[in-house]
Amino acid sequence: MDPAAAATGPAPARRAAEEAPATRPRTTGPRAPRLDPYWLAGALFVLFTALSVCRHRRMLTMSWDLGIFEQAIRGYAHLQAPIADLKGPGTNILGDHFSPVTALVAPFYRLFPSPVTLLVVQAALFALSAIPVTRLAAGLLGRKRGLAIGIAYGLSWGVQRAVDFDFHEIAFAMPLLAFSLEAVVRKRWRAAVWWAAPLVLVKEDLGITAAAIGALILIRLRGDRKRTGTARDTRATALAAGLLAFGLAATALTLGVIIPAFNSGGAYDYWNKLKGDGDGGPAPVIPLDSAVRTLLWTLLPTTGLLALRSPVLIVALPTLGWRFVSHDDHYWNTDWHYSAVLMPVVFIALTDALTGAHRDRRPWLRSYAHHLPGAVLAAALALTASLPLYSLTQGETYRVPESVHAAERLLARIPDDATVESDVGPISRLAGRCRVFWIGDTRGITPDYVAQHVLDGRPPADLVADAEKLHPGARYALLGSDGGYAVLQRV
Repeated sequence: MDPAAAATGPAPARRAAEEAPATRPRTTGPRAPRLDPYWLAGALFVLFTALSVCRHRRMLTMSWDLGIFEQAIRGYAHLQAPIADLKGPGTNILGDHFSPVTALVAPFYRLFPSPVTLLVVQAALFALSAIPVTRLAAGLLGRKRGLAIGIAYGLSWGVQRAVDFDFHEIAFAMPLLAFSLEAVVRKRWRAAVWWAAPLVLVKEDLGITAAAIGALILIRLRGDRKRTGTARDTRATALAAGLLAFGLAATALTLGVIIPAFNSGGAYDYWNKLKGDGDGGPAPVIPLDSAVRTLLWTLLPTTGLLALRSPVLIVALPTLGWRFVSHDDHYWNTDWHYSAVLMPVVFIALTDALTGAHRDRRPWLRSYAHHLPGAVLAAALALTASLPLYSLTQGETYRVPESVHAAERLLARIPDDATVESDVGPISRLAGRCRVFWIGDTRGITPDYVAQHVLDGRPPADLVADAEKLHPGARYALLGSDGGYAVLQRV
């Protein structure tokens, strides 16, 4: 149709000409922002998987946790109790930490019985948590700033160190927290509650975090009523109050009843981290500089401190609280996986704070908020040069040394279903097919084999003497030594 005729023709024709552009199918351009969070999650999954698997291939496991979780999930996969002998012979893992959510890994482990399965599942969960973080930021701040915040979240130091530190149940908390807090900011109260409730199945302390989300919803509801003068949303208030009560009750039930019921000592073992050292001396207390340093690391490079303007940040208080109150100095700093669950909280708090700061009357704050997404992305990229993902740029990350192959051949000489006493290194190669105990903690069980890392030049006779001292009456002989490891066999 001639455009001029359409403009001067009858009213129906003009209406058809005006409405035609609105009814045409959209091009791929406008759809791209909606796909950005998923593309980013896919890229992060590849990076996280590569980091974890490459470390595993080179036998760089840093702790016994990967073996503990593999033993527990192996039990679930065979429809048995989640026994983790590495925590002590016959220990039910539910009597240590209450993390029944890890049973969800069991079907995958049954199909692919390997510690790599756990590492890939963890990488997927961490990557999944980037979707709501990025989607919320892009929806409220625009595509470019949303992507900047999403990438900064995926590269944040808390996420990278957790991915690098073997496998932990908190991987399940990451998407639950992210989806729940996204729903809170978008005022989708029902979704926020349903995403938060399963946190009580991830770890015993996260029930208090779920309760904090309930409190956050109540705060947001009250703020909305004061700002708009609308009537009280009774249903949303009831949901939030229910979540708050549910989280606190679940924590009390877990700590007071469920964990002691599965614990051989009938108690929650980690209470001792809140008590003294048992010798009458004063209990260690977090130094002020450590507390300040951890808080600054949590808020400064990730949010430029602007997250302090958002009530979302109260969800971080339970995790920071138990860590700082504890007398175990491992919890005080920024190492390992303990800060991972703080990352969804602080980045969503940043997005929430930015939406308000952009409307602030102070020009300097509006300017600061405008540039902050790019700044936190730049900080994340700069810090990555000293964080685990940087290793993916180095060739040796992908090469398995011959010493590892030699060690694997040596460990393969241990038959399936044997009892093995081991230190950190061999656990990841044995926990899926043998009954493995932590070295020095077999509690009266005499293992068939002892596998351990050895210092260069240490004579085999010393290793044999150590093993026989740990197990009086038993006799051991050197089965082999290679790749920095030695295996003793009971004779």
